[in-house]
Amino acid sequence: LVEGKTSKEYLEIKKMAFTEPKLLHAILKNLAESLAEYALFQIENGAQLIQIFDSWAGHLSPRDYDEFAAPYQKMILEKIKEKYPTVPTVTYIKHSGSLIERMAATGVDVVSLDWTVDMAEGRERIAAGREKAGLKGPGGVQGNLDPGVLFGDFATIKERAEEIMKKA
Repeated sequence: LVEGKTSKEYLEIKKMAFTEPKLLHAILKNLAESLAEYALFQIENGAQLIQIFDSWAGHLSPRDYDEFAAPYQKMILEKIKEKYPTVPTVTYIKHSGSLIERMAATGVDVVSLDWTVDMAEGRERIAAGREKAGLKGPGGVQGNLDPGVLFGDFATIKERAEEIMKKA
């Protein structure tokens, strides 16, 4: 949207965050409102779970995540939970190791961990983030297998998957 094409570094939107933050907040608010409405439409048409993929959030510092990502994730989640409180929600942010507690504090039901965080450590951090935010329950977790493991042999894949399941 802001980058004009796919991006690995998100330099244009970061530039906007620091040079025109009011404009970026207006864009993000509009986008969050639209995504929330679309999520409701999906649920009304059979979706049993909503997963939010936040492509640029893993490129943000914790401070910038708190300003430019978390509030808009919360807007989407609150709109979903207001109308459909029992529909599970999941958030995935690639390279989110420094943001796990903050992700959990948005009110999402499940935090999807990438492979850069130990599953057991991630579970503890999710529970801590939810508790600090005053949310009930430890929260759920999913994911965590390095996609590169799939290049391994069956025994390696099985070992890694079972290790994750035991820690989950």
